[in-house]
Amino acid sequence: MKKEKFVLEFVFDRGSINNLWTRLATPGGLAEWFADEVIEAGNMYSFYWDGYPSEAELVGTIPLTYIRFHWVEDTPDTYFEFRLHKDELTGGIMLEITDFAEPDEKEHSITLWETQVKDLRRKLGI
Repeated sequence: MKKEKFVLEFVFDRGSINNLWTRLATPGGLAEWFADEVIEAGNMYSFYWDGYPSEAELVGTIPLTYIRFHWVEDTPDTYFEFRLHKDELTGGIMLEITDFAEPDEKEHSITLWETQVKDLRRKLGI
């Protein structure tokens, strides 16, 4: 079954773009909210949950703008990405998350991202 792309948007009306970027683009920052542990070796990242690793390759980044990873075990046309931009309406920072999921797992994936972003907000004190 082909995975479907979905995009979620979250507005951070307070806080620093530098602090948010650190949580999205560094192993230590990602380990605060996204995974239990993250180990970087060049362009390869090992994300650990409950002691089990998942390997991802860093496939693109522009500092303070976006970072994109590809799960090694996934199909070549899928990825997950964090993208930051200024929300023109509120002046806050917009975090856009792009991911892919099987159609029957999409709602679960969205709920999981929403839960993780709540943790991210809590770690940022927002």
